[in-house]
Amino acid sequence: MSWRKSDKLMDMIRHYASFPATGVSLRQMVQFGEKPSTGTLFRASQFLAEELPIRLAHRVQELDTLPDGLNEMPSVKKVRDWYAQSFEEITELPRPDLGREVKERLLKPSKASGKGLAWLSEATPNPSIEEGQYNSWTGVSQQNGVGNGWGKKFPATRRYFAMVDDNGDWPPDLQLYNQRFAQTLHKIKRRHDSVVTTMAQGVLEYKRKRQRMQIDTNIQAFLDRFYMSRIGIRMLIGQHIALTDQSHFRDPSYVGIICTKTYVKDLAQEAIENARFVCEDHYGLFEAPKIQLVCNPNLNFMYVPGHLSHMLFETLKNSLRAVVETHGQDKEEFPVTKVIVAEGKEDITIKISDEGGGIPRSAIPLVWTYMYTTVDRTPNLDPDFDKSDFKAPMAGFGYGLPISRLYARYFGGDLKLISMEGYGTDVYLHLNRLSSSSEPLQ
Repeated sequence: MSWRKSDKLMDMIRHYASFPATGVSLRQMVQFGEKPSTGTLFRASQFLAEELPIRLAHRVQELDTLPDGLNEMPSVKKVRDWYAQSFEEITELPRPDLGREVKERLLKPSKASGKGLAWLSEATPNPSIEEGQYNSWTGVSQQNGVGNGWGKKFPATRRYFAMVDDNGDWPPDLQLYNQRFAQTLHKIKRRHDSVVTTMAQGVLEYKRKRQRMQIDTNIQAFLDRFYMSRIGIRMLIGQHIALTDQSHFRDPSYVGIICTKTYVKDLAQEAIENARFVCEDHYGLFEAPKIQLVCNPNLNFMYVPGHLSHMLFETLKNSLRAVVETHGQDKEEFPVTKVIVAEGKEDITIKISDEGGGIPRSAIPLVWTYMYTTVDRTPNLDPDFDKSDFKAPMAGFGYGLPISRLYARYFGGDLKLISMEGYGTDVYLHLNRLSSSSEPLQ
């Protein structure tokens, strides 16, 4: 039987959508997840059981009220229903009945966490983003930090919390709830795997119906907010699932899906090989254009390797495509694309320089728009091809750069592009190594 949403559910979604999301920084996630024990994981489950429905509710509401008939497109409705169904599953998960003693213990910060680390370090603003740029919440302004003035539903303790006092055993109910919660998140993550392609299909349906070549700035801004929010939701879910798994076995350099020692050279090398392989495959080349990498092999920092791989792969793919199409597929020797990695105090910057003919200055803004392809040339998207989100085809469908820029900005970095028409393009990927900037949501 197919899932249907009830009026009661939609009322509840409206209620949750009236609260703002709570941003979390990379460093807070790491400080929090270093010792994933039953009590700490339960605290995290509690935070997510309140935070995720707020974020999902924002999306349902926004998808419902999209302008110009975009909200009526079949694929957009499909995505909206996925979000509503996931909201329902999290909010309906029965909470364990806890005695007073257990509740008090859960609220007591851990003594073992050293000098004052019971509260997590404060998040700082992201320098690449204007305040409110990805904001979809228009409620009352928050008073002094998290949770105050929210009524009884969300007490002021609703934070991405530090360690819990974990000496002694926890009731089995807690462990059971943690497992059930992680299973629910697994199911939700799988359901949302093909959101990017399904949403792209929805925009396509809209463009065809309206006979538009391009989408306007309102829809562009909506897609930025929508995909940025999705990155955040998947980050919190992926992190929680990984922490739950890691309570049994742990690679010391990983906290959840965050690697505290992400070696840039190794990841860049891997992205180069993948991009060249896809390029050879797509153009039927014996050998793709060469890519030279200049990077200190010992350079490492705290990051999510999956995000960095994705950004590098997408930008390298664009460079290779430009080089092959500018110089022609039969060229004996293509010019070399250079990848240079520099280490500063604040940022690690990766510059990708190609000789792929460049982009006219008037077309640069179009690089950041979604679906920048002509109506008749856009491939019909098979929602299954992109299950992992990372193995997009060579030509793609105009999503590589805008989504990579969102990944960069999500943790306080940025992606910039400077072009010399008639010669080539430089892409600068700035990655914030201080890792204290908050998710861009408030």
